[in-house]
Amino acid sequence: MRRDRVEISPPDAQSEPGFVSHQVSRFQRNPEHREKFDRSIEDDDISQEVPVALSYNGIAHAVMMATPLDLEDYALGFSLSEGIVDSPQQLYDLERNDRTDGITLELNIASSCMARLSEHRRTLTGRTGCGVCGTESLMMLNLSAAKVGAPIKIEPEALLNAFTKLQAQQTINARTGAVHAAAWASTNGELVCVREDVGRHNALDKLIGALSRQANLRVPGFCLLTSRASYELVQRAARAQMSLVAAISAPTSLAIKMAQQAGMTLIGFARRDGFVVYTQAQDFDSPSLSTPADRSS
Repeated sequence: MRRDRVEISPPDAQSEPGFVSHQVSRFQRNPEHREKFDRSIEDDDISQEVPVALSYNGIAHAVMMATPLDLEDYALGFSLSEGIVDSPQQLYDLERNDRTDGITLELNIASSCMARLSEHRRTLTGRTGCGVCGTESLMMLNLSAAKVGAPIKIEPEALLNAFTKLQAQQTINARTGAVHAAAWASTNGELVCVREDVGRHNALDKLIGALSRQANLRVPGFCLLTSRASYELVQRAARAQMSLVAAISAPTSLAIKMAQQAGMTLIGFARRDGFVVYTQAQDFDSPSLSTPADRSS
């Protein structure tokens, strides 16, 4: 029987700081005597990393290591990215249980989605016991990417401005220096939503969940990643219909191949003064760009 979806309230940021305090010994070179080091005892902020178990309709599915922030967004984003549900409406409700050894997220999803998940789990069980695990594991890999919608046109300055603004909104990373961020920016480079996590995949899943839960956040725009662009991130972004993904580091060869397959614009090395476009470079044809001929004249 179909149930009405229960809206999940946003987490209380005050009750989930995302970091803990730890006493450390800091050694710094003495400015007057360079051969000596000064030692100080101080408290340092350390990013939290805890086991988060996801259970669907009472059946345990996965345990991920994550920062315990925005876990409602994460649960939905993970479910969409993994193809467990096809839309937010198929996640009826979610219950969070904090334990001494971690956090459990109990998700109640549509029966059709659960039937598909159960069949997938049975297939995995049969294949791993077949005795040809290497071949079967390769066959089980899903290396396809969903086609994204029409490309967006943005100015290079908008992209770089968005990355510049992102650092100021990485509040947990500013305190700990140990978490990734995934962000959604409008076409003019204004940040709309930022999510952080110790895992780069988790940060993107949290962003996807937030954009899916709150329709007002999904304005035309592009995705920013403070990591390299691996194939899993491109695959997740494509499933979320993100037509432009920009990373602060390099993409992998498989990420480029997947972006080409999806029709996605993939950008790497987005830094203060420039970036590299690996696919769909025509999306940056604009008056603000100069060609080699322009520069030589």
